[in-house]
Amino acid sequence: MKAIVQSRYGSPGLLEFRDVDRPSPGAGEVLVRVHAAGVDPGVWHLTTGQPYLLRLLGFGLRRPKQPVRGLDFAGTVEETGDGVTRFRPGDEVFGGCAGSFAELAVADQDLVAAKPARLSFEQAASVLVSGGTALQALRDAGRVQPGQRVLVIGAAGGVGSFAVQLAKAFGAHVTGLCSTAKTDLVRALGAGHVLDYTREDFTTDRYDLIIDTAGLRSLTRLRRALTPRGTLVIVGGEGGRWLGGIQRVLFAALLNPLVRHRLRGLVARERGADLETLRELIEAGKLTPVLDRTYPLADAAAAIGHLHAGRAAGKVVLLP
Repeated sequence: MKAIVQSRYGSPGLLEFRDVDRPSPGAGEVLVRVHAAGVDPGVWHLTTGQPYLLRLLGFGLRRPKQPVRGLDFAGTVEETGDGVTRFRPGDEVFGGCAGSFAELAVADQDLVAAKPARLSFEQAASVLVSGGTALQALRDAGRVQPGQRVLVIGAAGGVGSFAVQLAKAFGAHVTGLCSTAKTDLVRALGAGHVLDYTREDFTTDRYDLIIDTAGLRSLTRLRRALTPRGTLVIVGGEGGRWLGGIQRVLFAALLNPLVRHRLRGLVARERGADLETLRELIEAGKLTPVLDRTYPLADAAAAIGHLHAGRAAGKVVLLP
């Protein structure tokens, strides 16, 4: 089968589109024919090996441990391993696995769910990583409550576009911060108020919860926009080669015991229970993935580059 393979760290241009052995499902696993695979910022980090801290965390010191990139997917079940009772060949599914940038991929059944009927394969392939991150940021780290005022920074991005919709679904009053070209999209997602960061200062107002998915704004500036006992959740932020913006999370953890604000850094994890929650919200019409564009699987490097450049409004998806 064809797959996007990485033998060493470097620019996305080093990724190879070539033949690899067909995988087989083990106990509790399903083999999926991939119809679409989502691209998330983590793909760029794992491709380049930056920040270097990632290598020390077990992803491979000198070269990637997992040679095939990708995590999000949507497709049809080809084969099931021993002990799998929830799925059978032909089922349309979505979820996550290591190595989704391929024609076939093996996934643990606990990270797979029935594809929502109202979504295309392309839309469904964009859900788990970004949607799960947004869900954990709002519900778990942010403890969002109905009636709260929520600011989503990077509201048109992969995580941000889910966060705006989820915050509204949870009954919050949502403000989205984005660039000029993306204000109409964020408004269409359900934000009651949209700020253009190139023209407006978000610190002139106060929010109960801020979800920061983009940039490297200082904690001082972010806290200026919080209510006296508001919560800040740091989800994203690009930085240097060594820490890649993780230093803000570390500073927040050190400062948190000394201030009235709740300062949280989120390290999201893919969870089957979250996938089911997202599926239910999608089926109820409260959540719809937003696609920026699709690329053929062979053009994975271009897709990753487009996303990393910050040009995407919504999700980028590969089509095997």
